[in-house]
Amino acid sequence: MSTCYIALGSNVGSRDGNLAAAWKKVAALGTEALLSSLYETEPMYVTDQPLFLNAVGRVQSALSPREMLDALHEIEAALGRDRGRETRMGPRTIDLDILLWGDRVIDEPDLIIPHPRMTERGFVLVPLLEIAPRLTDPRTGVFYSELLPGRSRGVYSYPRQ
Repeated sequence: MSTCYIALGSNVGSRDGNLAAAWKKVAALGTEALLSSLYETEPMYVTDQPLFLNAVGRVQSALSPREMLDALHEIEAALGRDRGRETRMGPRTIDLDILLWGDRVIDEPDLIIPHPRMTERGFVLVPLLEIAPRLTDPRTGVFYSELLPGRSRGVYSYPRQ
């Protein structure tokens, strides 16, 4: 069994419903599943789109990273995501990304772990650090908490109080 961290995001339709449905399916892929709080976040890269809801989950899985990636793509498709028709970084019903897989480093054409852009994304770091505050980057040994300052702008607890 390996500990893997999965990022979840949605900004189309019932965002919280999409995250709940996706997490139920992701959690069934392993054991000891834990999901962070939800965070409402401003879009990055393509900014002319609705706000996202984001979370990060941790699950113990016997799947390989490749099997998990395939399973995540199947979950996305089942929840209405059509990667072939959407704008890259644009609106989507659900987005599921593998962030970390234990202390493994994987660099394949379509599977890079740790996720290559996770450290620039407050919408990933904030929920990740909520559930794993002492986690370190397997490439550098740097605590992810050291990378958070300046990256949490535009990330808000949900629902906003």
